[in-house]
Amino acid sequence: MILYTVIPNEHVFPTADSDYAGQMMIERQGIPMIVQQVDQQYRIVRLMSSDPADYLNEQFCPGQYIN
Repeated sequence: MILYTVIPNEHVFPTADSDYAGQMMIERQGIPMIVQQVDQQYRIVRLMSSDPADYLNEQFCPGQYIN
């Protein structure tokens, strides 16, 4: 596989498990996502959906907080 990107290899292929510490996969309103717990809320890290319409939903943008 060849990736043509300006992103450094360290970001594309992280090697340390500590990069994923505290992250978990949940499903909210049928949308699978990876979240990280911050105090009593969860911050959305990444959407894992195959439906392009899910990425247009402003409620579930990466960086948003959910209860």
